[in-house]
Amino acid sequence: MIVGVVFALASAVCYGVAAVLQARAARSTAHGHGVDVRFLVRLVRQLPFLGGLAMDVVGFAAQFAALRTLPVFVVQAAQASSLAITAVLAVPLLGAGLSRWQWLAVVAVCAGLAMLAGSGAAEAGGTGGAGIRLLLFALIAVLGVTGLVAARRKGRARDSILGLVAGLGFGVVALASRALETPLRPAHLVRDAAAYALAAAAAVAFLFYATALQKGHVTSVGAAVILGETLLPAVVGVLAFGDHARRGLWVVAVAAFCLVVVGALGLSRAGDPTVADP
Repeated sequence: MIVGVVFALASAVCYGVAAVLQARAARSTAHGHGVDVRFLVRLVRQLPFLGGLAMDVVGFAAQFAALRTLPVFVVQAAQASSLAITAVLAVPLLGAGLSRWQWLAVVAVCAGLAMLAGSGAAEAGGTGGAGIRLLLFALIAVLGVTGLVAARRKGRARDSILGLVAGLGFGVVALASRALETPLRPAHLVRDAAAYALAAAAAVAFLFYATALQKGHVTSVGAAVILGETLLPAVVGVLAFGDHARRGLWVVAVAAFCLVVVGALGLSRAGDPTVADP
């Protein structure tokens, strides 16, 4: 279990750094109205974005390894801590600032993660069946339509919706990663619908996340992402995959999970620089 926790924390660090690098690149790149796929092409020419993308790849590899050995709710709660990392790094890189309460939120996230590490089950549950795969594709379709509609709106509601769509997309990526059947070999993966769901969810989540970062506030968008990528996967993990806490520690696990999420949400306004509404 210790190895799984290390992987989960490593992925959170990578994602937190990547968010700031990508936000910096997104804000310096021209964007059209709505969802502009060409925007991604322009982004990949930005060095900070490429650095963030590299961190995302490493972070996903670590998250994937953690999901194979830990309950989904433990791994996704660890991902929530990436917002704390983003908020801290936003101070020197994006001109942000942290108040005393926001530093307390960072402490709350760390405390919650420590509690989760001690209360989560040593092994993950199952990988689900055909039903979970159908659910994944249904979620991807709904998220794609919702994101396209939301991108044409203006104001704070748009930022939150795009962030939530991206977060739910990342949550589907986590669930698909967990649903993959072993052995994880190319010949086997091409026959597993979960592999295609993973790729589709990653594309949807990444597109709307990049759009949200360019149009909104990095930590505000991050808060919506946190909600999407933690709550849904945690519930599905328990109901569909059989994830569980250590015997007698369910109350501690739930309290720790809530502490991490609430602490992350407390950082949602961590020194957001003003961004004009296009």
